[in-house]
Amino acid sequence: MPEDIEADDLFAMAGLQHGAPRAGFPDKEMFAQVAYQLVHDELLLDGVSRMNLATFCTTWTDDYARRLMAESLDKNIVDKDEYPQTAELEKRGVRMVADLWNAPDPATVLGTSTIGSSEAAMLGGLAAKFRWRARGGQGTPNFVCGPVQVCWEKFARYFDVEIRQVPLRGDHYMMRPEDIAAYCDANTIMVVPTFGQTFTGLFEDVAGISKALDDIQAATGVDIPIHVDAASGGFLAPFCAPDLVWDFRLPRVKSINASGHKTGLAPLGAGWAIWREPADLPQELIFNVDYLGGAMATFNLNFSRPGGQAITQYYDFIRLGRLGYTRVQSEIYRVAQYLAEGLEATGLFDMIHGGDPNRGITAVSWRLRGEQNFNLYDLSDRLRSRGWLIAAYPLPADRGEETIMRAVIRHGFTHDMVELLLADMDRCLTVLCKHALGLSSAEAGGFTHSATAAVPIEQVAPVR
Repeated sequence: MPEDIEADDLFAMAGLQHGAPRAGFPDKEMFAQVAYQLVHDELLLDGVSRMNLATFCTTWTDDYARRLMAESLDKNIVDKDEYPQTAELEKRGVRMVADLWNAPDPATVLGTSTIGSSEAAMLGGLAAKFRWRARGGQGTPNFVCGPVQVCWEKFARYFDVEIRQVPLRGDHYMMRPEDIAAYCDANTIMVVPTFGQTFTGLFEDVAGISKALDDIQAATGVDIPIHVDAASGGFLAPFCAPDLVWDFRLPRVKSINASGHKTGLAPLGAGWAIWREPADLPQELIFNVDYLGGAMATFNLNFSRPGGQAITQYYDFIRLGRLGYTRVQSEIYRVAQYLAEGLEATGLFDMIHGGDPNRGITAVSWRLRGEQNFNLYDLSDRLRSRGWLIAAYPLPADRGEETIMRAVIRHGFTHDMVELLLADMDRCLTVLCKHALGLSSAEAGGFTHSATAAVPIEQVAPVR
């Protein structure tokens, strides 16, 4: 190997003359630029994140946020003695989120940043379980919810809590206040409304559910708290639907979780869990430990974790403020509505959620109208060939025969990108209306679907 290896052409270097290590731990070392190139090139096979409309997570960050993340790469947020200012920024973030969600006294609330909304949700669930146990609860605790993200199924299984999911019925896509009484009893530790449902993007009626629980308490004496899963809606409604009551303005809401890395605009790995008042977080969940030179309190499921996400979330808060968040989030809703208008104009789809800020998050969901010679899995597959990732899936049990699609519109997805998507949608629909793909259930990701009769191509309106 030449002595001046740095001057050699990268792609003639020894490490690139064979495939990347796969089977076991490699014996030999390689130059950093070679290892980087191997990993970099393999990642070219991933999709383009900004074209992934299936994910709820942030796919665009500004350069200053990237710089703060890089500068915080070596900061362990749990080490509050060594990194006291990181701890201070996290505390400020907790108070700001509590204020955003109308906590009675944001200065005294207990809360924490988390790796994401799933960890925050589980912390809220654990607090509810411990409060139930402190009240003398016996037997198997349960919680009531509608169609939920899988983190709640994990919570139920991992922490030995029965999950009681209210089935969808009629033409409704969510848990309804009038349905929950049949599922609640003295062992119900909480009801969990989803404020930005995963399947459709719609908000469940937190105020209506709170009123239903008031009625249950008046009739039975059983006082059941609410934990709001605001994974996506928690950083939208305060700015774009401020009169919608869903948060700590309802006394029955004891805790809320949200993802900073979804509509909070923070990089991946940011979540928040906030409790209404200090008494709502049982002391048994708080560990005071001596670690790395100082005493500290911790009540996360994770211990050592990076500080950059909480730091960058604080940067977002102070950079944008209420005015900036309102401006940015309103624009995302406008883009979502533009997409919904284009889809509806085809005459092929019924809109479930068209991006109304009073009804749901910045997402668009739809179902196929009438009988076509293609299905939504075919459309999803065809769009994937153009680089667009848009989820098609069946609804939960009791409506599992119905397939829908959902596109999540995020910061960085522009009016122009919608036009590019609609143009590709038009091409895909033109082909599908003439030639159905006829995907099998395995090819559609294991879901069952059926193709039906065709609509003449001349009856299909262009996407835009």
